[in-house]
Amino acid sequence: MLLISEVTPMFVSKHPASFDLPRYLSLQPLFSGLGEADLQRIAADGCALLRLVRGEPLPQGCPQGSECFHIVVTGQLKLFALASNGGEKVMELVGPGQSVGETLMFNEQAHQVNGQALTDVLLLRIPKAAITAQISRDPAFALRLLDHASQRIQSLQRDVESYCLHSGVQRVAGFLLGRHAPPQPGAGLPHTVSLPVSKATIASRLSLTPEYFSRVLRELEDEGLIAISRRDIRILRPQSLASYTLQ
Repeated sequence: MLLISEVTPMFVSKHPASFDLPRYLSLQPLFSGLGEADLQRIAADGCALLRLVRGEPLPQGCPQGSECFHIVVTGQLKLFALASNGGEKVMELVGPGQSVGETLMFNEQAHQVNGQALTDVLLLRIPKAAITAQISRDPAFALRLLDHASQRIQSLQRDVESYCLHSGVQRVAGFLLGRHAPPQPGAGLPHTVSLPVSKATIASRLSLTPEYFSRVLRELEDEGLIAISRRDIRILRPQSLASYTLQ
């Protein structure tokens, strides 16, 4: 159980006794494979926990102006862009184990990340100084950072390709199928997808209007491909759902 200050938004003490920060870091792809000594050094080099309540914005910058990035420990964040007319486009939904801002740490140009907690969120702040110190100790760690950034860029590229080349039905079906790793054996078994956030938020993430997103869900339900119960969507025929988008 995590012992976190209820004061928000405030960075709490380095890492409460009930939160094994070095072990948590060892389970994250970016830090997996590092030795215990390196994990201990990173954990002690300015890392801190931050609690956000639902609806609270992601803090801009870090204490004393230091650069940092965040890993979501629990909860859901949305990252979004704002239009001049106040309109919002959800760029990314970030959940446990995913990070925010690591690709911007070494960019000298100012860039604001708009984020908001969709649920109560616990964040781990990791300062740039801890990362650069690890690179100094282990230059190969820089390659891991590059690989991590490359995967992030590829994911965004796939999003752009989807928006440009795929129909609304294909985007919705792809989202539903992509949110679940089918049980083994048998990739075509029925399974349930629990939407982590509101349908309106997901629609924005897919560059669709909420009305169109709901209409596509009803179409798929009418075709007997899914069954909807609030935020739980039962994928009745996964292979047929994948084939349906090709019609």
